[in-house]
Amino acid sequence: MRPVTLSTERLLLRPFEPRDVPAVHAACQDPDILRWTAVPEPYERRHAQEFVLSLAPAGWREDTAYNFGVFDRDGELVGSMGLVRLDRLRTPEHQAELGYWTAKEQRRRGYTAEAGRAVADWAFGKLGVERLEWYAEVGNDGSRAVALRLGFVMEGTLRARIAHRGTLRDAWAGSLLPSDWGRPAATPYLPAP
Repeated sequence: MRPVTLSTERLLLRPFEPRDVPAVHAACQDPDILRWTAVPEPYERRHAQEFVLSLAPAGWREDTAYNFGVFDRDGELVGSMGLVRLDRLRTPEHQAELGYWTAKEQRRRGYTAEAGRAVADWAFGKLGVERLEWYAEVGNDGSRAVALRLGFVMEGTLRARIAHRGTLRDAWAGSLLPSDWGRPAATPYLPAP
């Protein structure tokens, strides 16, 4: 996939660039990002360099993850948002997973939900995603609030779904279908009675 850029009223979502390394490094010093995401701990500058310069571009190139840097109109890093686990994107299931983190000083402004709407709209409209999944470790109330704001339907708690810091953790699971937004899907859906 050739990297794309998305925009909203207040945000620019673009592939990460080398100039973003310092901001990613600074954001990932936040204890909440370290607690709830799979970033290395301690998060060193070399980790930000590896993510920005190698992992994120490889994800686009290899169709394994489409990560966007989320920036406000002043160019400040808001967070990271992406479609991950794309192994079922080009299968009959047409599925992807939405993942995100938000810089501490950018939270509670509605930015993450705004970026999530843009990425989900792109996923449904341009990529043909027919099921967008979301997972977060039980207790990650901020991530869950964003997912609910986007319209994700909570489907339950999955035991031992997330491996984090050497332990398996339970996770909340949710999904968003095009029909949840009043959009058609290419494949008919036959829900359980």
